Amino acid sequence: MGWGLVAPALLWTAAFFVLPFAAMVALSFAHMEGREVVRGFDPGNYIRIFTDWTMLKALINSLEITVVVTVVSVVLAYPLAAIIAFRVPARWQRLALLLAVLPFWTSYVVRSYAWLLVLGQNGVVNKALLSLGLITEPLEIAATRTATVIGFVHFFVMLLTLTIYANLIQLSPNYARAAADLGAGRWQTFRHVILPLTLPGVVTGAFLTFVLCIGDYITPQILGGNAELTLPQLIMLQLGRSGNFPLASALSVVLMAVVTLAYFASSRWLRLDRV
Repeated sequence: MGWGLVAPALLWTAAFFVLPFAAMVALSFAHMEGREVVRGFDPGNYIRIFTDWTMLKALINSLEITVVVTVVSVVLAYPLAAIIAFRVPARWQRLALLLAVLPFWTSYVVRSYAWLLVLGQNGVVNKALLSLGLITEPLEIAATRTATVIGFVHFFVMLLTLTIYANLIQLSPNYARAAADLGAGRWQTFRHVILPLTLPGVVTGAFLTFVLCIGDYITPQILGGNAELTLPQLIMLQLGRSGNFPLASALSVVLMAVVTLAYFASSRWLRLDRV
């Protein structure tokens, strides 16, 4: 009976994840001869990834952007989630959450292009700074790493707010009262009581942010331009321009390995059932 219940899920996972991933790994050990894919067991693609500075730099860029986005998103989302959970009356919390996730209702591509218009030389940010006299020339924000980070943070703060709020709302107010009775101040209560109890929600949201951010192609392509490549952009270049499917597969395997390492690093605190 038990196997009958899980069999559909296992078949689905095998058909749409395990088998395609195995095929991609096998293809990553092939090589190109002209326009033909020659299958075999050739680690040359992986050697090239870690010896070619352009490819190694793309991996480093992806990691740097992802880490910055994850940290900034957590720092911004935690206070927002705490305000909704503890300061907003219960009858208004659903409305507050609805407003927080409202940008999810728009297309991901549309949001990225909207930020491109906001951050451009003739965008709202530059016009406001110029009108206030804070700058004399428009800032180069669009087509930079800064623009990419802003676009990502705008999206992932909402995701993290939900995961952190889900943990905060489960906390009994008696924890804070007990800490206060024992002489703990607000900072001590947060550091030693609230934060450890909500850490699973924070880590879960941070992990989801890491996974979605490091594998994203659209935001770096639209907001970051081609000034510095990320790993997904490099993969698309190999597929679209070079037609080098074995190298693209190897890059994808490396990307998957990074995500797997991130999972094992955070698995101690991950509690997906509490989100």
